[in-house]
Amino acid sequence: MITIYGDTISGNCLKVKFVAERLNIPYRWVETSVVRRETRTSDFLSINPAGQVPAVVLADGRLLSQSNAIMLHLAEGSDLIPTDSYERAVMFQWLFWEQYNHEPTIATRRFHLHYLKKSEAEINPALKEGGEAALARMEGQLNGHEYFVSGRLSLADIALVSYTRFAHEGGFDLGQYPRVRNWVLRIEKGLGLPSALPAHLQ
Repeated sequence: MITIYGDTISGNCLKVKFVAERLNIPYRWVETSVVRRETRTSDFLSINPAGQVPAVVLADGRLLSQSNAIMLHLAEGSDLIPTDSYERAVMFQWLFWEQYNHEPTIATRRFHLHYLKKSEAEINPALKEGGEAALARMEGQLNGHEYFVSGRLSLADIALVSYTRFAHEGGFDLGQYPRVRNWVLRIEKGLGLPSALPAHLQ
């Protein structure tokens, strides 16, 4: 059995959980709070010296960190990774984009606004601009497509949905992005998740 060190407020951690559950991989979850600085203890730093969650201890004792790397390892050989080389590369494209453009804006703004309770004046306005640009990019991609790669659920969808479904907590209105909103509901249903969207968008 694998052990996942994760914080349930973190989409990066939840995406690993979603993959494990989708593939029926047994796991033990160890709640590790970023807010309470539990990722900075000596015990945790011995697992991941970068002081970040998620971190995983595999069944054979080997360690792995970085959410998308963990997802890729867990999903190796499954239907969550396209077998076609081009479609697989497109999936990687979205995974890289998620960590470089999506997560640093939407997730960061959510953390400052929803968890640190900062005022708008205290938050870098570039985060809102970047998050809106990311959602607009997704809205465009979903024009005529139900999923991000190969017409079926893949790791790209799981990576992107993990913070998008909480975008409202960062001050983003998915009502302005109807394709994204419908996609979120589709992926949540496919993963067996209760919807995290505001009631009026469900």
